[in-house]
Amino acid sequence: MAAPGRPAAPRLPPDIEPAELPADAVEVGRILDAWGVKGWFKVLPHSADPQALFSSTRWYLQPNERGPQTFAGTVLLRVRESREHSDSVVARADAVEDRNTAELLRGARIFVPRSSFPTAPEDEYYWVDLIGLDVVNREGVHLGRVKDLMSTGPQSVLVLEYEEGGQPQERLLPFVAAYVDKVDLQARRIEVDWQADY
Repeated sequence: MAAPGRPAAPRLPPDIEPAELPADAVEVGRILDAWGVKGWFKVLPHSADPQALFSSTRWYLQPNERGPQTFAGTVLLRVRESREHSDSVVARADAVEDRNTAELLRGARIFVPRSSFPTAPEDEYYWVDLIGLDVVNREGVHLGRVKDLMSTGPQSVLVLEYEEGGQPQERLLPFVAAYVDKVDLQARRIEVDWQADY
């Protein structure tokens, strides 16, 4: 119940249902804001190639950590349509019929099940599949574990974490065919032509 003299905080429509986050859920983007007046909203994908976002019509949302909370926990959004638009993605969903409802989604984090991703082309990988893989060079020296990926424009760079002298360190390694010999997702290992002192 709202305090006297204060309107109740806006809430999502009841037909946007609470849901359990799938065990293989991957965060693929964030809702930026409403787009237009008919319930469309603008999405910032976490990847330059938003195919993982387009691969599922069931988006699981969690609220923005900061700012007004219009829902709690996880909710399921059934997406009717999504497409690339300029430098972002726009989408519309069931139960989001107008701009006011779309504005309630601002800042929400978008998750989709990893199992819904389309199959990656040969010699291409989803970043989420590379996180946590061990990286070793041709001599069998362990260079670190993939902590993150960075896009530098023409190429991606693996951010490796390792320990030296008891202190956590980072190492950057270009994720290009010239240096990457083999990616073995089953063995959770990447073999590279790279030295520890590069």
